[in-house]
Amino acid sequence: MDRADTASRIAAIIEPFNKKGVALDDAATFVGDFEFDSLTVMDFVAAIEDEFDIIISMNQQAEIETWGQLVDAVMKLRG
Repeated sequence: MDRADTASRIAAIIEPFNKKGVALDDAATFVGDFEFDSLTVMDFVAAIEDEFDIIISMNQQAEIETWGQLVDAVMKLRG
């Protein structure tokens, strides 16, 4: 699976969480642009983990601030 396919699958997952209709570009931030609170982050991460059959550790979650970083992290975790 390439980066575009991964991003597309994540885009489908984020749609119900993206209440403001923020454009999905690599620099979009989850806290600033998407305005995710901690509960939303946990729900979103759980959905990502289920979709891709991966585990995103708390340390990894703390380092992921942007859309691009998330896509790259999922790619890396999937091998």
